[in-house]
Order: sequence, then C-alpha cells, then structure tokens
Amino acid sequence: MTNPTVFRIGGDLEVRRIGYGAMRLANAPHERSGMTAPIWTAPTDRADAVRLLRRAAELGVTLFDTADAYALGANEELLAEALHPYRDGIVIATKAGVLRPSPTEWITHGHPAYLRQQAELSLRRLRTDRIDLFQLHRIDPDYPLADQIGALKQLQEEGKVRHIGLSEVSVAELTAASAVAPIASVQNVYNLATRGHDPVIDHTAEAGIAFLPYFPVAMGGHAADGGPLAAVAAELGATRAQTALAWLLHRAPNIVPIPGTSSPAHLAENVAALGLALTEEQYKRIDAGA
Repeated sequence: MTNPTVFRIGGDLEVRRIGYGAMRLANAPHERSGMTAPIWTAPTDRADAVRLLRRAAELGVTLFDTADAYALGANEELLAEALHPYRDGIVIATKAGVLRPSPTEWITHGHPAYLRQQAELSLRRLRTDRIDLFQLHRIDPDYPLADQIGALKQLQEEGKVRHIGLSEVSVAELTAASAVAPIASVQNVYNLATRGHDPVIDHTAEAGIAFLPYFPVAMGGHAADGGPLAAVAAELGATRAQTALAWLLHRAPNIVPIPGTSSPAHLAENVAALGLALTEEQYKRIDAGA
C-alpha cells in the first residue's frame, strides 16, 4: 500500500501528512519530556524554538498544532513570531476548552461563552483573522455537547474558524458532535503501544475525517533490539522512530501524525518518515509484534 503524502482536512485544507506538535516548546529544555511536563511558560531557549519552527516550514511541514492552554497562550504567540505572516499552505490548528490554574492542573471547561472568548484570544495571539482548525480540547460533561459544538459552529458561521475538530473523543461522541456541525478532525493519543482508539481511526477514515495522533512515537518494549520494528527499520535503512511513523501513515490514509521535538535532528528525521513506504508484509509484522 502506498500512502499519499497529503490529506485534505475538511475536504479542502491540504496538509502534508507529517505535521508538527508545538506543545513541547515551553519552559526549559530539560523540563519538556514525559507526560507530566508542565508546559507552563514560554521557552527559555526562545530563539532556538523560533528557528526550529521556521526550519520545520522549510522542510515542508504545513500543519502546526498548538492550544491556548500551552504555556497560557505563549505557545500560540511563539508560532506567530516564527511563522507570521503565514505563507500559502501553512495551516495552524489550535484548541480551547482546558483551564490552567497551575502548572500541574489541566481542568476541562466547556462553557460556550468561554470557548468563544478563547477563540478571540487565539486569533489575537496567532495574528490572524481566521483559525484554520479550531479544536475542542476536551468535551466537558458539565455542559451539553450540543452547546459546546454550537459555540464552535457560531465561530465558523462568523468566519473566525474554518474547520472544527475534537480531541480525545469516542466514536459515539464524534457521531453526536457531527449532528451539530461538520467535524473535520479528531486528535487522540495513538501510537504502536497505545491503540485504544482503533475504532475511531476506522470510523474517521470511512468518513473522510482527519485523525491527528498525538504522542505518535512511543519507544517502549515493541522497539527493542531484535523486535519487528527494529528489523523493519534496518530493512528500510531508517530509524525506529521513522518506521513507527511510517506504520501510522500506512495504518489509514487519513492519519496525520503531529510529532513534537525541540531537536533539529529529530525534526528532520520525523519529516523524512513521509518518504518511507512499508510493504503490507512489513506493516503486518510490526503490527503483530507491538
């Protein structure tokens, strides 16, 4: 199976199928790893972060993902500093729906008026009149889903949002949201070691909805020496991380991984994964061995 290198989000917003997740460009470099990284302040190595984002665009990355909750909006400001004025083809995706009262707290908040307010703030920080892809960061059980999606639909009708996305949702939640407004993307955690959202991938692929896996590269036991991932990587002359990304690209044509890194070398490695093509036998070997 040969994977195309592009996907059209919402049917019209073309992006290359390796994006960039900017979340980790926060705090000091040594504070960025792991699931408990604070993502609380602007990066201490700001000039390096700006250079990295510009380098990503030079390498052909067109989809950049951020959120208002990342460093309390400083992550959005960083993207604007690096990439504005946005050249043709650059797509900025952001999110709203999570409060950050402290470095360790991520609290879902989906009041419709709050979501609309956060969109206005994101527009200012990103220095744009319209957000390409505006995602509900989490569904808030305290408010009707129809009201939360309705707030995003209102922004879309006002011309402030081009496409609407969701994050960390089930097929049932996606179906319910789609009854209120067209949903162009889903961003869930997914990688070789974490595959609980297989039903969501299958559903979105059939519906033509983009699936943006975050934390797309997980180097757990499945990546050990002598394992199938390592073996296929050697056959391809690629790294294991590149091969894990190639596995994702092969999994379904609507998958657009958004790996994040603050290393120029890793950035180039990730982007180069778009040029790898697994055979069906290689894909199945990795799939079965993970």
